[in-house]
Amino acid sequence: MKENKLLQLFKIIAIAEGVSFLVLLLIAMPLKYIAHYQKPVRIAGMTHGILFIAFLVLAFEVGGKLKKKSGWFVKAFIAAIIPFGAFVFERQFQKEMLAEQIN
Repeated sequence: MKENKLLQLFKIIAIAEGVSFLVLLLIAMPLKYIAHYQKPVRIAGMTHGILFIAFLVLAFEVGGKLKKKSGWFVKAFIAAIIPFGAFVFERQFQKEMLAEQIN
């Protein structure tokens, strides 16, 4: 996959993963425990799980292509398990990429 398309896909998946995590935490889980409605957790949980794995696989791919240190992947993993972390990580990554293009 071309580097530009890989970076674009990484951005999309990072945002989708972050949104799915928030949906799971802020909508599906309250519905489960307050309204005793299980289905949203199954749907949001499965969606988030797939996007979580896709985010980590793409982070590994992007890190390898751009010759990032292993600490970069650790940051990506931590970002994926903290609410809003994927958004922050993706934003910092975009700033890094922009700074590298300028230099």
